[in-house]
Parts: sequence; structure tokens; C-alpha cells
Amino acid sequence: MTFALRLGLMLSVLPLSAMAQEPESLAVERAAVAMRPGDHRWADDPALPGPVSIVVSVPMQMAFVYRGDRLIGATTVSTGKPGKMTPIGEYTILQKRPFHRSNLYNNAPMPFMQRLTWDGVALHAGNLPGFPASHGCIRIPTAFARKLFDATRLGGQVAVVNDVIAFPAYRPADMAPQLSVDGIGALASRDDGVSVGARRDARR
Repeated sequence: MTFALRLGLMLSVLPLSAMAQEPESLAVERAAVAMRPGDHRWADDPALPGPVSIVVSVPMQMAFVYRGDRLIGATTVSTGKPGKMTPIGEYTILQKRPFHRSNLYNNAPMPFMQRLTWDGVALHAGNLPGFPASHGCIRIPTAFARKLFDATRLGGQVAVVNDVIAFPAYRPADMAPQLSVDGIGALASRDDGVSVGARRDARR
């Protein structure tokens, strides 16, 4: 049974509380069911309460973006390939650069880079062949990457999961790590240094 059919069946038996979600979130979710590699949908409403967070599903090869607990975007992705898998876990955005080149892989361009680890895992715009193909990063479509870059902040939450998300339109509260105000301030100072080329020891 194809993934789209399985997900469609799961959506058909949603609880009533799920069906009460905002229509825009459900529209993004419905669009996600039929997405092909490179497809994406963005429907942000900055008036919604709460910070922006991201959930990346490795088996689905998709990412879901939330403002507070409401889905505001969905996209296909390409995560790490066998031997260089994207690590599962909870992360915070450590660095943001609108254009970055890899220090590990032939100076490869990484537009709208958002760093998750200091040893080579980031979200960035890149090629999406329809299967895991990166060296550990999470590639997303360029147009989506630009909007996501503008919406997120240093210290934002990113969860990389090994689960199929049956109902992505609503994200319940969880215990994902959150940086303190002082921690975010420290990252901002560090990011400024990297962005102007003052720091060279970031490995990717």
C-alpha cells in the first residue's frame, strides 16, 4: 500500500478534536498527502501565538513547520543517505546564514543554512531526488527554505524523528529543549562572528 493511501486512511478516521483544527492547517496537511519530491506548501500567519518549530520525519521524507501548535508549512525533504544518516533527536537552531558553503564537502553551496549541530548537520536548500541523499543535512526546496529562514529564530526547536506522523496538523506540547534568553544571546553573538568570517572552526 502506498504511503499516500496509508496516510489518507489514517486521516479518514481522525478524532473529532483533530477535525476542529483551523482550516488553513488542515489545508496544508491535505496538500502534504499528495506531495511529490520538491513540493511544498506554506501558510504562515504571524498573528498566531507561539514560536516557530520544525518536525522532520525521516521515513516520510517530509518536514512540518508549526507556529505554536498549528501547522503553517509542509515540505518534502532529503535527509542523510545510508552511512551518513541524519541523526534522530531534538535540536535547537545554532546558527543562521543566508548563504554558506560546506567546509567538508567540496565547498558545496548551502543556501539559507540553519545549523543544528557544530559537526555537520543543518537545514538548507538543496536537491530533492525523492529519497535520502545528503551527507547528513536536511535538504528542502529553495522557495520553502527562504520562507522558513525568515520565520525562524536562533534557539528554535527542530525535532528529527523516525516516525510516520499520522496527523501533522496539530503538534501537542512536548519536552523539546529550549534555550534560555542568555543562551540565545550568546548564539546571536557567535553567529555574527561566523557570518562575517571571523570564526573558521565550524566544520560544515
